[in-house]
Amino acid sequence: MTAPSAFRTLDDADVANKRVLVRVDLNVPTDAGRVTDDTRIQAVLPTIREIADKGGKVILLAHFGRPKGADPTLSLEPIAGEVASRLGRPVAFAPATIGAVAEAAVAKLAPGGVLLLENTRFDSREEKNDPDFVAELAKLGDLYVNDAFATAHRAHASTEGLAHLLPAYAGRCMQVEIEALAKALEAPERPVMAVVGGAKVSSKLELLGNLVAKVDLLVIGGGMANTFLFAQGKDVGKSLCEKDLADTAREIVEKAAAAGCEIVLPVDAVVAREFKAHADNRTVGVDGVAADEMILDAGPASVANVVAKLKTARTVVWNGPFGAFELAPFDAATVAVAKAAAALTGEGKLLSVAGGGDTVAALNHAGAAEGFTYVSTAGGAFLEWLEGKPLPGVEALRR
Repeated sequence: MTAPSAFRTLDDADVANKRVLVRVDLNVPTDAGRVTDDTRIQAVLPTIREIADKGGKVILLAHFGRPKGADPTLSLEPIAGEVASRLGRPVAFAPATIGAVAEAAVAKLAPGGVLLLENTRFDSREEKNDPDFVAELAKLGDLYVNDAFATAHRAHASTEGLAHLLPAYAGRCMQVEIEALAKALEAPERPVMAVVGGAKVSSKLELLGNLVAKVDLLVIGGGMANTFLFAQGKDVGKSLCEKDLADTAREIVEKAAAAGCEIVLPVDAVVAREFKAHADNRTVGVDGVAADEMILDAGPASVANVVAKLKTARTVVWNGPFGAFELAPFDAATVAVAKAAAALTGEGKLLSVAGGGDTVAALNHAGAAEGFTYVSTAGGAFLEWLEGKPLPGVEALRR
């Protein structure tokens, strides 16, 4: 990905009296029709307000869930009220995405008005980026703004296709995301550290392969660290471990060495015989795991080592926890390192960017998310960016 100046933003758009199709991410968690986490709604409010305040007619496009055709349980209608309450102004709703009903709702919009169209995925052509469906959507607007980075890795009608038929721009949330990610890996202050955790090496092979060529330090934690320890000949007992990927782990270590990237693995571990909260546990060196024990967290010596390395870094990119952070006390390593990163960021010594579902949950659990420079709510899009892949929804916004 190139510098953010390579992309068109709202600074380049004249929205007054224009119908502006705005792709937003409203795929929020709900319970009995009420939104339980409004992070994604809050993220797009600045773009909606800016366009409305400049006299644009805001027409929101979004998906919700994974419907197979029209599904009343996945209608966006309840979300319109949730957006309105946070926006502080009315949000109309159209029970259609295209066609006469949608066109009539758009026609009623006054400058500064906001309208939410029905779930784009109710039409199977959305995910196929069908040209006819894209053309039907394009009829509803004069301009297109994409403010949904979380869907930018999908070449769908509302996330990529529209950018080829209408003047297209990045919304403010998308712009902030692009700028934060560019600072972290495209033109970072060095040394750069990447923290990669989570359960499996297999799900992050491309990620690891890309990072060793771009960062100075690669910290590997979570279940995937067990595979690397096993590849070194350590006995990891009953720990989560992809033993069939030992050769792959060794190849990654060799690639890192050739690229001048230091790989940091745990030196001690918190182990238990049961995978449950407050299970009896002990801390051992990585050579001391018994056959009937499993590694559930990195130990204090490992944490001290990572924090010491963190203090030498200028940029950190984080994806994945160090242990089973959902189960106390196996959250200790993740919490300690997250708090250290947030503190260094607050002191102006570190630029910290994190993303991915488990990562956001872990940082929130640690009370450290707000201390990071930027935390992305995008899962797949953030991972694919880390893997070095072009994101169709972003690429389509190039100047």
